[in-house]
Amino acid sequence: MIRKAKTENGWVEGIPAADPRITAFKGIPFAAPPVGENRWRAPQKAADWEGVRKCYAFAPIAMQKTPGLDPDNIYTREWNVDPEIPMSEDCLYLNVWTPAKREDEKLPVYVWYFGGALIEGNPSEMEFDGERLARRGIVVVTVNYRLNVFGFLTHPEIRAEAPDAPANFGHLDQQAGTRWVKRNIAAFGGDPANITIGGQSAGGMSVWAQLTSPQNEGLFQKAIIMSGLYTTLYGNVFPQRTYEQIEQEGVKFFEFMGVHSLAEARKLDAFYIRDKYAEYGGFWGTVDDGKFQVGNYLDNVMQGKRMRIPLMVGRTSDEFKDQFPGETPEEIEEVIRRCLKDKAEEYLALFNGDVKAAQEGSLQSRIDIAFRSIAKKDAEHGITAPLYYYVFDPEIPGWDHPGTFHSCDLWFFFETLAKCWRPYKGKHYDLARQMCNYWANFMRSGDPNGKDADGSDLPLWKPFTHAEPNSIWFGDTAQPKLDLPGSVMKLFVDKCTE
Repeated sequence: MIRKAKTENGWVEGIPAADPRITAFKGIPFAAPPVGENRWRAPQKAADWEGVRKCYAFAPIAMQKTPGLDPDNIYTREWNVDPEIPMSEDCLYLNVWTPAKREDEKLPVYVWYFGGALIEGNPSEMEFDGERLARRGIVVVTVNYRLNVFGFLTHPEIRAEAPDAPANFGHLDQQAGTRWVKRNIAAFGGDPANITIGGQSAGGMSVWAQLTSPQNEGLFQKAIIMSGLYTTLYGNVFPQRTYEQIEQEGVKFFEFMGVHSLAEARKLDAFYIRDKYAEYGGFWGTVDDGKFQVGNYLDNVMQGKRMRIPLMVGRTSDEFKDQFPGETPEEIEEVIRRCLKDKAEEYLALFNGDVKAAQEGSLQSRIDIAFRSIAKKDAEHGITAPLYYYVFDPEIPGWDHPGTFHSCDLWFFFETLAKCWRPYKGKHYDLARQMCNYWANFMRSGDPNGKDADGSDLPLWKPFTHAEPNSIWFGDTAQPKLDLPGSVMKLFVDKCTE
């Protein structure tokens, strides 16, 4: 087993995972600490070290609100259970799980970006244990990155100081971690020419941003986007603002903290900034900075301005049910009129005044429509790399009767159900095994199909196209519970993408 590896900055030593055939390296620095003069700068080169660095424990999580304090929050119940987890602005570290015995094995590599609305989350959450994927011959890497005001603030002084990297520092951290993987993963038995990036929720949206960044050509070969599919046509969790608008918000925030320059702001205590950010109530996220992100990344996807590589995309069947309840008929009609404008009447007429189907499944249907729109645009732009689409819909047990809530699929594809408090049983473990197999196959070759653990073929998962919108349904039922009629969806997609 590879227990020690030589990186560009020095030797690291890992520890056996629960399965001793897997070695886990935790807390490897991939960039310099983003503190002091490095606060609100693109990630800088990590310092070299002498001897062997013992990478036995996760590094501190990025600055964010203290997790685990709200007992009524479903994610506190699921995995944000430790209010005493170490937290620091010095957070640019990654973790590696490898099954390799030798450096020359050239195993496929998976680089994971966690979710959390770009304001919270961390790669050491217990559902993100990479051991089970590693058992399938994958080198798994989970990357930490800066969040909220630390990762996405913009300000005129920052742009003046670094016009080539004026914003999107959290995404630049993800990029830097992936570039580190490209340069160093061979020492862990990985193949730098076979990298898949993936993420869920804001991590999935981050994958879209990385896919459409002009700086990333050739950096990775495949991508997985879980519950991160939103287009400006069908609604967006994050507000859409110009760079200049967000930049002026940074000026106001500095004033709110009682400072008037970037130099002063860099001297403030990190926890003071975190708490003032929570009090201020603003939001900073992905922005068109003309460098890392040129244009709106969702618009870029619709225009074919993305890396032409295999994609796996999907959602849970009750995506954001609690946060985004079904709209009223009037609200749905307003969305349709805003999206379709002069074409809205023809679409509305198909319902004959009855929008019950759209009301019940409005958000889920818009996600499906968005993906079909992307498939249609891919065909128009000559993108032939395969798309694979899934919907996750098993019964999720527990006293809270949560439905297939946003993020519950993470336990399954990482195959970490045993860490969860929920009373999962045999059918759930079977599904998790199959999902983990599909994901590992896709990371290996760009095709999720292959064998199950008993040697039988996994159920066939066909690529999705606009002409043939194939998908796979992970769950207890064979049919989607909430969906627009196929003819209605096709018309909506055709008209929205004309």
